[in-house]
Amino acid sequence: METTVESSGLPADVYSAKCPTRQVLDHISGKWTILVVDALIEGTLRYTDLRRRIEGVSQKMLTQTLRCLETDGFVTRTVYPTIPPRVEYALTDLGHSLAEPITSLRQWTEAHINEIERARARSNTATPTSGRECAASTVA
Repeated sequence: METTVESSGLPADVYSAKCPTRQVLDHISGKWTILVVDALIEGTLRYTDLRRRIEGVSQKMLTQTLRCLETDGFVTRTVYPTIPPRVEYALTDLGHSLAEPITSLRQWTEAHINEIERARARSNTATPTSGRECAASTVA
């Protein structure tokens, strides 16, 4: 079944640079988005709990990621009027629908890490330090 983008009346097509699905795909495929959504599958978490759970994420990147997820309707943000303010994040129904493929991707990555590392060791090129370097090396 083909989805029509309501704002344009055109078919949804992530391969089209003008289609809003491309921007959404960019948001949901980000490293921090994947980790935040996967962490929130277990339930509501406070900002500080998310920061502790996701090693290596800066305060700026976590805040930016959570704002994007909230804007796109994947996450709810609840602020409680306490001192200091308590802020909690939870997945919406839309966020839970995204969580299933994200969990599958995490599980696949963890299951195949040894094969990937062996392939990297056999490679003639230096081991990339990030997915961006891999993506950049394949662009002509």
